Parts: sequence; structure tokens; C-alpha cells
Amino acid sequence: MINIRKKLEEAKNNPHIRKDCDGNIKRASVRDRLLVKEVQEMEQTLPKGCRVHFDDPNQLHKFTLSVSPEDGYWGNGRFKFEITVPEDYNIVPPDVQCLTRIWHPNITEDGEVCLSLLRQNSLDTLGWCPTRKLKDVIWGLNSLFSDLLNFDDPLNVEAAEHYERDKDSFISKVKDYVSRYARR
Repeated sequence: MINIRKKLEEAKNNPHIRKDCDGNIKRASVRDRLLVKEVQEMEQTLPKGCRVHFDDPNQLHKFTLSVSPEDGYWGNGRFKFEITVPEDYNIVPPDVQCLTRIWHPNITEDGEVCLSLLRQNSLDTLGWCPTRKLKDVIWGLNSLFSDLLNFDDPLNVEAAEHYERDKDSFISKVKDYVSRYARR
């Protein structure tokens, strides 16, 4: 005979089961089950100068990443990114928004980010695919300040043209933005 009280107690203690706003028991989504594993892996493999912060540790689908490059044009700055993982993750990529104003060819002043692995519909093999993980996104964002910096395929065309026109003036503006908006 099934003991309903026992089943309800088991459901309360099962990490794969959650309650909705009415208190009804629901199964954890595929996204949430993936995130439990991926967040642990991500935190263990963070690049130097990167930190992750969860406002609510029970909601792994929304967090802030701080990237603090040690050198390069954006050295000594701290740049914050909000990363939101949609319900249909890992079929679609996370949404990434730069919260820190920055002068960068691959990040607009409004915070839009151009990173090839975040492209959902990509003709090459560099876009998003379900085998990618959050750690790939973190490493990609960190690399926008070094080896993935791309002046040839900019999102912020004005910044890229500024670099091509007058590199010293570009560097000066980057340093000005770092001191005004991204101080550590």
C-alpha cells in the first residue's frame, strides 16, 4: 500500500523536485538540473581575475560575473556582466549584458556583447551548440579583454574605427572609461 505522507516527505527532500508559487510540487527543469552541475564546474575552473556572484544562491539561472583584467588596454578595471540562463538552456545560449560602461569594439556602451559562441544561429562552428557550457561563456567573456578582442568584426563600430584611426587616442579613451566607470 502506498503511503502518501511518506511520498510527500520524500518529495520535499528531493533536490530534483521544487514547488511553484502555489506550493504545488513540480519537477526541476532540465535547465535547473544542468545548472547544478555546471555552476559547480564553472566555479572550480574560473579564469584568474574572474568572480561569480549569485544574489540568490537558490536561483542558479541568474548571476553576475566580474572580470578584472590584470593587463592590456582594460587592465586594472573591473567589468560586471549579468548572465541569465533561459528556461530552454542548453538549446539556446545564456543572455549576457555588460553592466559596466566600456569603450570596446565588441561591447556596446549600452552593454550588448558580441561573442561568437553566444550566437544562436551561426553558419560556422563557433556559435552556440548544446555541448557548450557556462564555463565556456565565462572564458569567452574573459578573453574579450585579450586574445578574442576583435577589431575586424565589431559590434561597437565607432570604437573599432577609433582604434584604426588613432590607436593612442583609443587607448586614452579606454583608460578614461576604466577610471570613470570600472575602478576596482
